Amino acid sequence: MSAPTRDLTLDTERHFHDLCRATLTAMIEGADEQVVIGENASASGADAEVLGYELRSKAKELKELPKAPLFFGRLDFGASGEHAGQSYHVGRLRVTEHPAAPPLVVDWRAPVSRAFYQAGAGDPQGVDVRRRFGWAPGSLGDSADLTSLEDEHLAEGDDGAGSRILAGEIERPRVGPMRDIAATIQPEQDDLVRAGLASSLCVQGAPGTGKTAVGLHRAAYLLYTFPQRIQRGGLLVLGPNRTFLSYISAVLPALGESGVRQSTVEELVAHGEARAESAEDAVAAAAVKHDPRMATVLRRALYARVSPDAAVESVGVRDGSVTWRVPLGELRRIVETVREEEPPYAVGRERVRSRAVRHIQAQAERRGVTATASWLQRIGRARAMSAYVDAVWPRVRPEEVLYELLAGGGELAAAAEGVLDEGEQQALVWERPARSFKSAKWSAADLVLLDEISGLLEHPEGYGHIVVDEAQDLSPMQARVIARRAAFGSLTVLGDLAQGTTPWAARNWGELLGHLGKPDARTVPLTTGFRVPAAVVALANRVLERIDVDVPAARSLRGDGELRVTPVDEVAAGVVAAVRRALAFEGSVGVIAAERDVVGVRDALVLAGVEVAGADQLGARVTVLAAGTAKGLEYDHVVAVEPAAIVEAEARGLERLYVVLTRAVSRLDVVHCRALPF
Repeated sequence: MSAPTRDLTLDTERHFHDLCRATLTAMIEGADEQVVIGENASASGADAEVLGYELRSKAKELKELPKAPLFFGRLDFGASGEHAGQSYHVGRLRVTEHPAAPPLVVDWRAPVSRAFYQAGAGDPQGVDVRRRFGWAPGSLGDSADLTSLEDEHLAEGDDGAGSRILAGEIERPRVGPMRDIAATIQPEQDDLVRAGLASSLCVQGAPGTGKTAVGLHRAAYLLYTFPQRIQRGGLLVLGPNRTFLSYISAVLPALGESGVRQSTVEELVAHGEARAESAEDAVAAAAVKHDPRMATVLRRALYARVSPDAAVESVGVRDGSVTWRVPLGELRRIVETVREEEPPYAVGRERVRSRAVRHIQAQAERRGVTATASWLQRIGRARAMSAYVDAVWPRVRPEEVLYELLAGGGELAAAAEGVLDEGEQQALVWERPARSFKSAKWSAADLVLLDEISGLLEHPEGYGHIVVDEAQDLSPMQARVIARRAAFGSLTVLGDLAQGTTPWAARNWGELLGHLGKPDARTVPLTTGFRVPAAVVALANRVLERIDVDVPAARSLRGDGELRVTPVDEVAAGVVAAVRRALAFEGSVGVIAAERDVVGVRDALVLAGVEVAGADQLGARVTVLAAGTAKGLEYDHVVAVEPAAIVEAEARGLERLYVVLTRAVSRLDVVHCRALPF
């Protein structure tokens, strides 16, 4: 395409974008009008409430869309096939002048858009030309910010392998929250994003392969494709910590999806008034509490309260001049039968009551009594009946059960017999038990155990789909928290076994998927990196060779980037020099050190006149953070401080170092005084 022709084409596309922007504005105004019309409509009661909620939600979503370019690609189809002769602009949301009119922009999730990601010279999928648009960095979607375009003539064998726009978008400096990748999704990523709702997937993703982005875009795709089914159950995104969730928080809204719950497991298990307070578990106690055998111990402890023999006499319920009786043998048989059925504890309790009432109902109906609903309720709530149920199947709170175990009485010995050895049982016992469960201080691991007991009492509310990121760090008991909430839904499990840094981190996906309740989930490896340069990946792979997990080594498509490994006499001075050098480039700088070295590193930079921020301050130019906080985050330039200290700081120090090195998406400086541990 000649320069004059290119300029003319750019002007045409800019004018088209102006039309799209005006149409979107009209869509927003029209949504507001629909809210008013809906509120004045003749619908009443629940129908009016549902209609009003849906209209207000739609209007709110449109208003809250981040300002950004409305399209990033275009498809021109050839003379044959389903879309013969048609052209479609592809963007982050559908833009149309009227719901029944052809769209000006099709949503990237629409079926026709799949060709934008999947078509190639070997399989054009009916596409003659795929066009990519280049927008000025930081563009808010003003037409003047449309600076370039590229056409790939797929029907003529052009595979677009040398796309400068695609490479530039992938390599663009990043400051602030994570961005969406709707414009740059690769074919293997697209396959995962568009997998059906019924499918549970596990993505073993090497650093820089975009596994987090894949999970979030899969969430957006499912919300778009299965709106009613997802709305019934909801969609949940789970991350390892609040810093990580803040980092990814802008992705779904940018794709037109707001209102998705994003949480950590710790927040998910906050139980009633129970919260993780000042209580800290010793290493041995935490190891036992996160062990899957605790599920057996807790079940035994709870159901030990069920006692058929607690019924010592028949139950007599007064009904006017008649007393209906349930014989003692029948009462014990009811409890034993329900216990064998293994229902949730609270369900079992009411099942015992209803079966005892049914026995009385049969007697009454033989004598001509009509058992109305109010009559059955009165019999079931009679004092004698309630006393029987309380005796054989007592009401209980999760905190009571766990308190009695951790307080170290005979309950623990009985529940743990043959499951935990004596040392493991002793590790669980509090040194100074609280006076009662009401004054107990719970640790984070205790809240997971309380959630397990709550799940035994009654099934928690589930989700239609859950995206779990950094899943390799979940303990078996934390995985069970998620499994309970996905019993009737599906999962997208994201992680990298080589980045497992908790004491209970998974060594293989099969076992963890079993604890997550999805043993048959398909595990798919992503090994091709788009974010991390080849030189950085090569260094990280040297660390990977020393980690005891069976995962394929990563490879990178990026030949750019820079790696410096610098021995120094004094670490602080070396870090200051590395940061000053990094500030000569665009983008964010992450200075990552062992926990004990963070304060010293920060002080050295401040003394040198460098303005620094903490990990929670997204958008800062220079961030100083501990190695334990770095997981899931990305910086254009990373300064890794004293790798030997990072490795020594924890049991899985090599895995932690692997994480640190792979946070760099353009340049990596390794500053060290001591010998390198790789």
